[in-house]
Amino acid sequence: MRAALRRRPSALGRVAAWSVVETAPAFLIGHAVAGAIDQGFLAGKPMTGLGWLAVLGAAWLAAALAARQVILAVADIAEPFRDDLLHRVVDGVLGEATRAFHGPPPDSAALARATLQVELARDAFAALVTVLRGFAFTLVSAGAGLVTLAPSLAPAVLLPFATGVAVFALSLPALARRQARYLLADEASAETITSLCHGLRDITACGAESAMEAEADRRIGAQAEAAQGVARVLAARTAALAVGAWLPVVLVLAVARDVEAGVVVGALAYLTQSLAPALGGLMEGVGVSGVRLHAALGRITHSPPPLPSSPPPASSHPASSHPAPPSPLPLSGRAPEGVELALRGVTFAYGPHAEPVIRDLTLDLPEGEHLAVVGPSGTGKSTLAALIAGLLTPGEGTVELGGTPAGQVHPRHRVLIPQEAYVFSASLEDNLTYLAPDATPQEIRHALAELGAPGLPHADLDPRAMSAGERQLVALARAYLSPARLVILDEACCHLDQAAEARVEAAFAQRGGTLVVIAHRISSARRADRVLLLDGGAWIGRHEELVRSAAGYAELVAHWEPSS
Repeated sequence: MRAALRRRPSALGRVAAWSVVETAPAFLIGHAVAGAIDQGFLAGKPMTGLGWLAVLGAAWLAAALAARQVILAVADIAEPFRDDLLHRVVDGVLGEATRAFHGPPPDSAALARATLQVELARDAFAALVTVLRGFAFTLVSAGAGLVTLAPSLAPAVLLPFATGVAVFALSLPALARRQARYLLADEASAETITSLCHGLRDITACGAESAMEAEADRRIGAQAEAAQGVARVLAARTAALAVGAWLPVVLVLAVARDVEAGVVVGALAYLTQSLAPALGGLMEGVGVSGVRLHAALGRITHSPPPLPSSPPPASSHPASSHPAPPSPLPLSGRAPEGVELALRGVTFAYGPHAEPVIRDLTLDLPEGEHLAVVGPSGTGKSTLAALIAGLLTPGEGTVELGGTPAGQVHPRHRVLIPQEAYVFSASLEDNLTYLAPDATPQEIRHALAELGAPGLPHADLDPRAMSAGERQLVALARAYLSPARLVILDEACCHLDQAAEARVEAAFAQRGGTLVVIAHRISSARRADRVLLLDGGAWIGRHEELVRSAAGYAELVAHWEPSS
């Protein structure tokens, strides 16, 4: 978190500058109210009173505009923080998958769960920065306004306010522990109920209803107990708010002898309109977002550590405020003797009780062949791509590349490009040479020209500002430059037009090696040497053959034809 804040000093500067504007009403409100009452309405000068209120209204309008700029500046800090966490998570999960080659297969949902924790951490981090910044600037502005307006009343407000903040701060460690305990209990009960739902038939067959009911009761009871623990600690927040926000009201009214009416109302305005909302926001933000961030970071930092890797390639670009690109792929795995792809009796299902997505598939793909995989949605095309790439392990059968199990092949020998391409915040050269650190500028220019992407910016890339098609071109060029001889395009051109898609597939076909394309359009199937149809079974042949012999393929072609 400290690194994320230090990395973007310009964004922090914008946050501070706009925060001064946003919290200006916190300083003006007491003076404006006191001036409007004492110098305006009570003095028989209504225009003067309205003038004071107009000044306050203008300050509020400027504050509303500044609040938007604060949100944008905080986002510039939170997004690199998210990138750092995502790099750690992906490296950790993939590293665990690499270590598991000779043991039981890793949890296929681990990456999805960890990515969810990253998103939660990013949102909580942004909320926490926003809340702490708002509290600090409001406290300084309102405190300065109160001291300058009513120095005799300031202690009656600021001392109990500081006590309330201290009470809340003391309750935070217990709240964090109990909130983390509740999250774990909630996940445990959800996993238990999910397992029971999936295994109802087996539970009934084994006569284990009573035992499973007792286990579910135990999990739910633990969750309820954890929730009660959180509720007990949250009671301290109510006490802190009472001491810090409402006790000062009583004290101000008690000590406000010989103080002008406008000044008393102005002091109460500082308390009720600035300090009390800031304290409530602090309790809500830190008590919810802060605890959620603590829990999410705890889950992320306890994920599998990344494998040792060589340092990232040196870049000719000057250092920037963007996060560093991820480290090169770990040097693990074996080199296959070729890129002939062989699947033997492959069956895969996403769970012990689920129907197989792919069943008893046998396929031989010689080196240098171009295969298109087609079929309706949900028939296992992306699953097949992950099996070929070694990211999934078949439940039955084998997947081998050059005689080596796909899961044990060194990452440099095969590359899979999914539909949603990943581009990290760095220069175009850093993105393209991630898989080929020794690529020369001439090779980079050649790759971009072959793929029809010479117009991509060479400056630092901002993934948020790029179109989906531009991100796909970056990922495709990265794969083109890699030494991999097996390339799998899983609808990797779906955001490109037909002409660009044809150029990309032609470039990879001429590049050499074996090409597998999960087809997005029928034109991809027409260009391939052979076509594999997945539709409750598997049919393979040339496009013209399948049109004549496979009714499902002919129907698919007829459905595709108008848009091809």
